[in-house]
Amino acid sequence: AMKAAGNKVIIIIGARNKDLVIFEDRMRAIADELVIVTDDGSYGRKALVTEPLKEYCSQDPKPDLAVAIGPPIMMKFCAETTRPFQVPTVVSLNTIMIDGTGMCGGCRVSVGGHTKFVCVDGPEFDGHKVDFDNMMSRLRAYKDKEEEDHHVCHLELQIETMEGQGGRK
Repeated sequence: AMKAAGNKVIIIIGARNKDLVIFEDRMRAIADELVIVTDDGSYGRKALVTEPLKEYCSQDPKPDLAVAIGPPIMMKFCAETTRPFQVPTVVSLNTIMIDGTGMCGGCRVSVGGHTKFVCVDGPEFDGHKVDFDNMMSRLRAYKDKEEEDHHVCHLELQIETMEGQGGRK
């Protein structure tokens, strides 16, 4: 939609390694420029997403908008990277959501000093106003329970399944 509206779209995909890069073909189809970075340098450039983001923000003209989607720590540092350049930054939060109405308070976040509920007020917020430290602290409250239940991420299995079905390129 952004590209169709006449905007130049630059997408930065970051992953720990080449095997965890997802949606490359889909992103390439909607981007004017696609930058891929991996923590270990196994694909694309060895960097964190904040490195190329800072480079783009340093250019003239700088981006009109940055959108960050991913782990909270990455979104926090993307917002901190764009802040000195005064580039508006939207983050898409993925907190614990139980009832989807805001009644349980599980998804409560502080945005600009005001309480918001991700399930009803979001999930997109001004990244420069989100209290990421508080949000990440609240997310850690469930860590013991996840470990107790032997939580295992099955992302790699999902990726293999998608590849077998002709997906993920």
